[in-house]
Amino acid sequence: MSEAGKQKKKRIRQKIKRNARISRYVIYKETLIDFREQFWSFIGAFVGIGVIAFVQSLYLPKLENILLIGSFGASSVLIFAAIQSPLTQPRNFIGGQIISGVIGVTVFKFLPDIIWITAPLAVASSILAMQITKTLHPPGGATALIAVIGTEKIRSLGYFYVISPVLTGTLILFVTALIFNNMTKHRKYPTNSNWTRVFKSKGLKKKQ
Repeated sequence: MSEAGKQKKKRIRQKIKRNARISRYVIYKETLIDFREQFWSFIGAFVGIGVIAFVQSLYLPKLENILLIGSFGASSVLIFAAIQSPLTQPRNFIGGQIISGVIGVTVFKFLPDIIWITAPLAVASSILAMQITKTLHPPGGATALIAVIGTEKIRSLGYFYVISPVLTGTLILFVTALIFNNMTKHRKYPTNSNWTRVFKSKGLKKKQ
């Protein structure tokens, strides 16, 4: 084998070893048991969903409205347990939910009530819109779908569905995430430091 061939083979082996090390590190990080992370994920999700459910149970039955929708459960998994993911950042979380809500309502209002057309169209269109606007947030697909297949109460809201429950509930979860995801120096949300500066004072860091 020529010298050039040996060098090429050596580079390939080095690349394979490097990729293997990276893969082992990623797997290790994903399966690492960090009780602090789990604790704050649990507390944040509990408080966020709890506040939405409390407001709904206390006030909204009188208004025949609803604030708690299924997609918020999926959003909570992301913004409290995967806080470094690009899909959980404010632009994606808030923008993706709102855009998906608008698309879901639009599909329901302007197309015939044929479930095998409106349901997939609402989800697919919301995905496309989030991709174009760089606001991809997976639970947004569920938000769009709920606007089409939800209860009569939800569907009767029209575009008010985008304001409440979608925007209102999203903001409640977002504020909760800002608070509980920055309670310790081990967590930081969002990844943009300009957003978190007010929540991570020097005094708080010293206490930790």
